[in-house]
Amino acid sequence: MRRKDREITEESRIREIILACDCCRLGFAQEDGVYIVPLNFGFSATPEKRSLYFHCAGEGKKLELMAANPKVGFEMDTHHAVNSGDRACDYSFRFQSVIGKGQLCRVEALTEKKEALRCLMEHISGKENWAFTDAEANSVTILRLDVLELSCKEHL
Repeated sequence: MRRKDREITEESRIREIILACDCCRLGFAQEDGVYIVPLNFGFSATPEKRSLYFHCAGEGKKLELMAANPKVGFEMDTHHAVNSGDRACDYSFRFQSVIGKGQLCRVEALTEKKEALRCLMEHISGKENWAFTDAEANSVTILRLDVLELSCKEHL
């Protein structure tokens, strides 16, 4: 990262910024360029592993691209605002962002699907303790992004 003065490395701050974001953009490599799709998400982290969860239909472009190449890039950002000034060059943009790379896979285990859905719902609703029936969990496709590389930056 070029601007080390804006880099966030503290795990609790990275988690705080991720949880403040409401959209994660996945970038899939294709022969003719990159396909980027915005998704809502859930986040789970242990000392050994960070994962992002997404839900989608059982077929479609994301799944086709994942089958061809499960390595993806991702980006999320939040807390946008403009710093104004008297001159054009005095203006800047405030933000917090997270970018990275990871490996995408389909979640098949019912217990992990339910946990992923709980993470998704907690993230978008702010409420905990969501429960899902087997039928509800099996009615959607769950994708897990295992984060392999991540950087976090803020400019306030």
